[in-house]
Amino acid sequence: NGSFSAAVVDVNNDNKPDIIVANYASNTVSILINTGNGIFSIRNNYSTDSFPRSVAVVDVNNDNQPDIITANYASNTVSILLNTGNATFSSQINYPTGNGSYSVAVVDVNSDNKPDIITANNDANTVSVALNIGNGTFSSQTSYSIGSYPRSITVFDINSDSKPDIITGETGGPTIGVLLNKGNGTFYSKISYSAGNYPYSVAIADLNNDNKPDIVTANNDAINGANYVGILFHC
Repeated sequence: NGSFSAAVVDVNNDNKPDIIVANYASNTVSILINTGNGIFSIRNNYSTDSFPRSVAVVDVNNDNQPDIITANYASNTVSILLNTGNATFSSQINYPTGNGSYSVAVVDVNSDNKPDIITANNDANTVSVALNIGNGTFSSQTSYSIGSYPRSITVFDINSDSKPDIITGETGGPTIGVLLNKGNGTFYSKISYSAGNYPYSVAIADLNNDNKPDIVTANNDAINGANYVGILFHC
């Protein structure tokens, strides 16, 4: 119930992408295995912490099997479900985040070849970074202040220094927040850029072929009845 986020990843190493869905209302993730020809199995459900808003599927313990990570809004946590093989997963392991975890990214931010967990925390107006310390375990979070009501996060090398940076869509700003990576898993204070009202989602791509990444936002301004896409070109 309450499906809120999806990922498409081959979780059983059969070269067919499977579907993983975070179900906000039932505190579960559902896994639908690809049986071929665009047909999927009946779902298997696994419990998460409260109100999973976002899901990522990444191998966090270096066993060549993708694991499931959810950001859980009501419990202020991330849940990790380790892949135990054959598209089955362990019980959830939970780590604290800032209040109101709304979006999650799983990317190596300190160049140690282990993916780390980054969340946008809507109620705390922060992002949290939990570094991977090996075997699918993580350090305590480090939090960074950003703008109001961050609802999306992406991690991308925005300044071409080979270090992935954090970019958030801040619906209360309305702004885009950029935190540049110092190189050791820590980040500089945020730089804010004006965005259209209610930038709910953010993506990065080079839109004008100048070899510099641009920022694209999906803006849901229901109050004024305006829904549109915003673009911030990289100068």
